[in-house]
Amino acid sequence: MLFRWDWLRPVLTAPIVPTLGPVHPDTLFVGLFEDVLRAADTGGFLPYDKDRRWGGEKDERALREDVVHQPGRTLVPTLTRRGRGAVKVFAYGLHGGVVEEAAELAAKLASVHDVARARVVRPLGPETGHPRGTCIQLKDFTTGPCPAPDGSVRPVAAWPTAVQETFAPFATAMAADGLAFLHARMQAGRCGPVLTATVDDRIVGAIGPMEIQPDAIGRPQLLPQYFAVLPETRGQGLGRVLWRAAMHWGQSHGAAYQLLQTEVNGPSDRLCQTEGLISLGFTHTTSA
Repeated sequence: MLFRWDWLRPVLTAPIVPTLGPVHPDTLFVGLFEDVLRAADTGGFLPYDKDRRWGGEKDERALREDVVHQPGRTLVPTLTRRGRGAVKVFAYGLHGGVVEEAAELAAKLASVHDVARARVVRPLGPETGHPRGTCIQLKDFTTGPCPAPDGSVRPVAAWPTAVQETFAPFATAMAADGLAFLHARMQAGRCGPVLTATVDDRIVGAIGPMEIQPDAIGRPQLLPQYFAVLPETRGQGLGRVLWRAAMHWGQSHGAAYQLLQTEVNGPSDRLCQTEGLISLGFTHTTSA
């Protein structure tokens, strides 16, 4: 199917695209949505999909035959088989009933595809009062310098061997934040550098991998990173030092911007606010 931009544009309250996630507002055009539907037929990655760096096949695909596209509302369902499986319906629309309609569609498709979870993803504009869920943040590297931070931050490989060996237990401790997965990718030699901070010759914080990829219009984007600091070492400014080191790396390696997703009112959200990032809107995910 083809999307009509005059139907879709008015309901795009936040720049999030099914299966792709947040995108820069300058890249938000009807072709992105049509590309997502075409990719559903192949199971492959789009050239500008941030997940293609992990290799393999695209896990999430759009259910193109079940898309609802009408004036005032567009519903785009997606399916993933990861774990027990899930259907998500991205609900674009300004009227209140769009969420209920999306929930009904999600529950129906979860049953049809025999998956355990049915979800509704609701994009919300940056002006939303008392938002919940996830904030989409923009760091623009073209507006000013990102100086190297004070403090000792190095790639894992730049530390002495004894310090490098402390990354494994750190990654295990922070597995819930994705660090165990990241460590496995590092061991396989399949990701960019990971920046780390230490206390008493022990790695206690990390951000990475540091990688840049062209977006849908060819601009270099610093890809999202895993980011974690051991709970017992928080409150010392290590997270801010690591984040600033990552932004310095991105700017110095030619990235034009980075998009981040942060939990509303969480530590990373507050850090981004104090660092002057721009909020592009929110996404709120609920069970159908």
